[in-house]
Amino acid sequence: MKLQDLDIIDFAPPAPGWGGRYFLFVKVTTDTGIVGWGECYASSVGVVAMKAVIRDVFDRHMAGENPENIELMFRRAFSSGFTGRPDLTVMGAFSGLEIACWDILGKDRDRPVWALLGGKMNDRVRAYSYLYPLPHHDMAAFWTSPSMAAEAAVAAVDQGYTAVKFDPAGPYTMRGGHMPAMSDIHASVAFCKAIRDAVGDRADLLFGTHGQFTTAGAIRLGQALEPFSPLWFEEPIPPDNVAQMARVAQAVRIPVATGERLTTKAEFAEVLRQGAAEILQPALGRSGGIWETKKIAAIAEVHNAQMAPHLYAGPIEWAANVHLAVSIPNILMAETIETEYHRDLIGGAIVVENGFIPAPTGAGLGIDVDEGYVRSRPYAGDGLHLQMQEDPCNYVGGNAFIGGSPPVTED
Repeated sequence: MKLQDLDIIDFAPPAPGWGGRYFLFVKVTTDTGIVGWGECYASSVGVVAMKAVIRDVFDRHMAGENPENIELMFRRAFSSGFTGRPDLTVMGAFSGLEIACWDILGKDRDRPVWALLGGKMNDRVRAYSYLYPLPHHDMAAFWTSPSMAAEAAVAAVDQGYTAVKFDPAGPYTMRGGHMPAMSDIHASVAFCKAIRDAVGDRADLLFGTHGQFTTAGAIRLGQALEPFSPLWFEEPIPPDNVAQMARVAQAVRIPVATGERLTTKAEFAEVLRQGAAEILQPALGRSGGIWETKKIAAIAEVHNAQMAPHLYAGPIEWAANVHLAVSIPNILMAETIETEYHRDLIGGAIVVENGFIPAPTGAGLGIDVDEGYVRSRPYAGDGLHLQMQEDPCNYVGGNAFIGGSPPVTED
């Protein structure tokens, strides 16, 4: 059996666009006719450029290869270009293609992917979600409203979720880390208090940031949140400065989580080596794929750290995250996004039941991709999957985070 054909499909989510401006799916077919699906979590270059990278990685390092030879193909992609170090774009391309290989192997053997990774460690995986507006909420007002966030948290807990994530501390700016505005610290405290008062001890609070702050700014903010005992303080400073993130981890009595912008065991191992985080959040469509992230989980296990796979993409990456989570002993929880289009893209094959994701039972990734739907909404824009703003932090008028959603104005 050899990898033979590749199709790359971009999908633009309908409003409100949770999961980013576009998803990039790969369909890989073997010479024996088995089809595998994968997803590349690509936010650093645009769709046209990223599709060219995915094609190049496949043609150069994977076409004609036995899909079993994942280690060999990884080493080619990782090192052949005189690199031998993490490359976010190349490894993002490889990650989605590697996920497709596992889907192929599982289908060839009529077994779920988790069964090929050491078997089932967990019958179900704890799920968490961002807080999103309820139908009666004002979308624009939601992101700065502690009371609306508390309502959304209660609704999530009533569905069975035992952890909810929110991020009132914006903005995300391409200028690098900044000192938070006092209004942002005040808003963050207000959100934590309102949500904690609403859910009590029924759910963990996951405080999201996205590398917004300087070291000193992150420490100020984190210490202000300590009374509400969040389960984690996510990516408090830009992710490339591991030593400074370790300073935050040492100064704040909230576990630090990081990883959605990291790739391969080389970067994650350094985080653990320096004590910069106790919770790792790899996105499998970027981190090197399923096999590389299984290695990351093993390194984390040695450091007594836990895994919480990240998801701000489509449901094929989610499926890969779930299979990894089922197979490892140090899973904490897995992010999920529950929307109609996430469900429809994979035929509702993986679900959240009372706050937990049951181990998939189907062959391969265990998903039923609706190829017609996947092809029905090509991305027509020129934006990136996620974009940082150019404007600096507003210390006068305040800041608003819009939940990571692109400004979709029509379906």
